[in-house]
Amino acid sequence: MTKTAIIAGEGELAPAIAAHLPDALIFALEGFPPAIPARTFRLERLVPFLDHLSDEGVQRVIFAGAVRRPRLEPEAFDPMTARMVPRILAAMQSGDDAALRTVLEIFEESGLSICSVNEIAPNLIPGEGVLTGQISEADQADTARAAQIVKALGPLDLGQGCVVAQGLCLAVETLPGTAAMLDFSALHKGLRPNPRGAKGVFYKAPKPGQDRRIDLPTIGPDTVDQAAAAGLAGIAWEAGSVILLDREETIGRARAANLFLWSRAG
Repeated sequence: MTKTAIIAGEGELAPAIAAHLPDALIFALEGFPPAIPARTFRLERLVPFLDHLSDEGVQRVIFAGAVRRPRLEPEAFDPMTARMVPRILAAMQSGDDAALRTVLEIFEESGLSICSVNEIAPNLIPGEGVLTGQISEADQADTARAAQIVKALGPLDLGQGCVVAQGLCLAVETLPGTAAMLDFSALHKGLRPNPRGAKGVFYKAPKPGQDRRIDLPTIGPDTVDQAAAAGLAGIAWEAGSVILLDREETIGRARAANLFLWSRAG
């Protein structure tokens, strides 16, 4: 049987994956406590950590949850990891995709395979369809516009989402994340040209060319609450490409808030 390690980040994805892998070893980057018990490791001691995984018989790894870029302490590097410093620093100074690609490369060079959420828990990634709510023609137009924006921003390696209302982009996701973007949208509801017009849509999708084994966009109950606070009509995403956590609770909150949830064909 293949032995798996979960690299747990913040949020509820790690517990959801652990429920599918009860025998997996669970680790987390020090300083970023996950919502699940985990042993910690430091990026400054990455090589000893990879050696430890090998000693434990781990053959594959799944990354589950958000991890912000840690502040590195030069004096904490062990000699072997210190040789990787230029590579690690160059990755951390790049966009998210470049940094994640470097992480995957380092793990694979240590003989570990990287598996995706879709391999472990395909039920977490909805296919095409409307999960709840009604979608107007204006909402469809705003969603199409949002999808264009996310796709166009992909080569710049920014975020994975944006908010569009009445054809205007109110906010794009950047390093602070989805919650910060939706908070900004909530504070600027008055930017809509027609106060009685379309409320707007939050759209999420992976960046073009993104390695889908790691950092897939994630939506859950809190996302619904944040979208409702921003006064939006609903949430849409690229079908088959976004993780939906706590499906029944998310749909229930969307119904209560009169928001639509749309898993849209890309």
